[in-house]
Amino acid sequence: MRLTILGGGGFRVPLVYGALLGDHAEGRITHVTLHDLDGARLTAVARVLAEQAEGVPDAPLVTATTDLDEALRGADFVFSAIRVGGLEGRAADERVALAEGVLGQETVGAGGIAYGLRTVPVAVAIARRIAALAPDARVINFTNPAGLVTEAMSRVLGDRVVGICDSPVGLGRRVARVLGADPDRVWIDYAGLNHLGWLRGLRVDGRDELPRLLADDALLGSFEEGRLFGTEWLRSLGAVPNEYLHYYYFNREAVASYRGAERTRGAYLLEQQAGFYAEAGKPEVRALDAWHRTLADREATYMAHNREAAGAGDRAEEDLESGGYEKVALALMRAVARGERATLILNVRNGTTLPGLDADAVVEVPCLVDANGARPVAVDPLPGHAMGLVTAVKAVEREVLAAAESGSRATAVKAFALHPLVDSVGVARRLLDGYTAAHPGLAYLRA
Repeated sequence: MRLTILGGGGFRVPLVYGALLGDHAEGRITHVTLHDLDGARLTAVARVLAEQAEGVPDAPLVTATTDLDEALRGADFVFSAIRVGGLEGRAADERVALAEGVLGQETVGAGGIAYGLRTVPVAVAIARRIAALAPDARVINFTNPAGLVTEAMSRVLGDRVVGICDSPVGLGRRVARVLGADPDRVWIDYAGLNHLGWLRGLRVDGRDELPRLLADDALLGSFEEGRLFGTEWLRSLGAVPNEYLHYYYFNREAVASYRGAERTRGAYLLEQQAGFYAEAGKPEVRALDAWHRTLADREATYMAHNREAAGAGDRAEEDLESGGYEKVALALMRAVARGERATLILNVRNGTTLPGLDADAVVEVPCLVDANGARPVAVDPLPGHAMGLVTAVKAVEREVLAAAESGSRATAVKAFALHPLVDSVGVARRLLDGYTAAHPGLAYLRA
């Protein structure tokens, strides 16, 4: 089986390859093709992968190319993890938004819209090349904003594309651990959109253990989301929100923390990763060791501004384990390629899963996966306050898709103005002016 990774020079690619190295069963991935526009980054990541593969006799063969068509031909699976505009673009997204006093996070609010506007046209073009050159390939999308980009690609590829994210998986594992349950043997009742979802239950042997968690202050305050949101607010919600909902529930505090910081998250990662790629390119340096050091620092500083705003302190050691998006990707590929059934939280077309959204809207819900692909599981309706946020943000995503397709500047302004975290049409217009000045890739938006 052949896997193509788009964005193959990306920092997190070794996580995916590391998961593949542990799979020795028949039908496994035997060839990985890395594709990236940056040859130097490709070379650095290929060095890391080669060092990971040392001592593994059946390690998947790795090749690298900057030619998209070459990368796609013959692929059984395509993993998309591109970043249009690079980390320079992310840093600019943050600066422009914060100058207007609104959030510039890469997937939420103004920053997410700007990122979507420049990413969707590229993702759609890639989807068309996949349809032409790898018509039977399954596509796993990790490109942010993951739900929006998955929906854009699904308009070309249908249900052959699904989106993955490690946030809901990580949340479910943390809640299971606190409750003393095996994370691999629980049913997680989770629903919403990407980076906008809620854990409403966690069933162990058919019994929902979430009420026990919500009733116990010590347990509820012992993990990351409890410290981030506060036990009183979680108990009021009767659910545990995805960490990204902190930007909605504590928006003023989050924006103030971002504006008061010495540098934004994007600027920090830009400097950090530049250092890694420079170090990994030196022949005398063991690239894998440099990667591990950089990864540890990256995980420890994740959402640091939000924890500062909440007074939550540093990340606890037990919270540093990610949701393991690479494990989700591997489980997804194994289920499709071998018919091994799996239950995974994925971004897929809604069908009739969440009332209030149309069938083609991409949602983030538990899915049953087998050789026929991923099928969303029926979930209980979201409460009104949650569904209100979901429908508002989905409406914004649809305006982004419409703007990307039409090139309409007015539609792009509408996308900004309708977002719950943008408080003025005037601000929306200035945001688009700022973003078009910062990003040549948005020149397609016309009056």
